[in-house]
Amino acid sequence: MALTNLLEKFSVKREDNQDAAGYQFNHTMVRVKDLQASVDFYTQVLGFVPVVEHVNNDAAFTIVYLIRAPLTSIPDDDEARQEWVLRQTGVLELTYNHGTEKKPDFHYHNGNDEPQGYGHICISVPDVRAACERFEALNVDFQKRLSDGRMKHIAFIKDPDGYWIEILQPTPLND
Repeated sequence: MALTNLLEKFSVKREDNQDAAGYQFNHTMVRVKDLQASVDFYTQVLGFVPVVEHVNNDAAFTIVYLIRAPLTSIPDDDEARQEWVLRQTGVLELTYNHGTEKKPDFHYHNGNDEPQGYGHICISVPDVRAACERFEALNVDFQKRLSDGRMKHIAFIKDPDGYWIEILQPTPLND
């Protein structure tokens, strides 16, 4: 469907967005039970870089912002890096409530179990088959492999808290 048709379908006029022209999508926050396990997963499996950590002992939580960016583009200075990360897109905020890792039966709702709500984040990769082979070698949990179901061009993996991560490539798969 052409962009013009899509805008018409949802009654959006091109000039409607002028007041929000400077806005950009910055981050998605997910709560995690074990901060180190989650940071390990997102850095080692998906190549994120932790760029800012805020520890709030009074309120018993810690937040870590992670991003997919070359290290050379990330400011070293704490204040500059804080401002820099809030200007980026595609940031992942992990929020850890202190003590949850010590509760064996504690878990967060992943949004896909009933009742459904939050769904997933998505990572685009250059070669979805190669990425899935790598995830297999890393013993990553899959929610859906490429071979499962009708949509053979996407996979879903799960992070340590069971949140789903869609894995796809922007170009069509070659058979």
